Amino acid sequence: MRVMYALSVVLLTGACSDLARSPAHAGADAQVQTLGTVEVTARLVEVPEGAIFKRDLYDYATILKYEVVTVHRGALKQGAVIYVGQYNPWKPRAAAADRKAPNLGGNARQFHAGRLQRLALATPLDDFFMGGLVDKYFGRRAGPAYWAVWTNDAD
Repeated sequence: MRVMYALSVVLLTGACSDLARSPAHAGADAQVQTLGTVEVTARLVEVPEGAIFKRDLYDYATILKYEVVTVHRGALKQGAVIYVGQYNPWKPRAAAADRKAPNLGGNARQFHAGRLQRLALATPLDDFFMGGLVDKYFGRRAGPAYWAVWTNDAD
């Protein structure tokens, strides 16, 4: 009987561990699951040349193109292409917030095409940030630009 109990505990622990690592839970934390009005896991499609640059005395947001993999909250569709404003994208998300753009964060450290990220988003971007904007998609994108409130790596 003890052997069966011990085996059950080991199997259950392993199953819970696998669940925590599953794609549906990757990148999940309390902030990404509650902040903003939309929560998705999305793949960063590309980082346009010149869209991210380091400027210690210049704060800006850049628009990045994502493809939605999973919708956790909100009214987006899987497979949709969305455009997301990331504030001071050269900084790790945990260090991005400041007085101009408070309450931002996450565990993502850099932006590279192909990365899977879990995002808490708000829209429209203009309601959350009025400042320098690098938008390499200007005039070529449809739909709103989302504001990235929280960005976690999910791969």
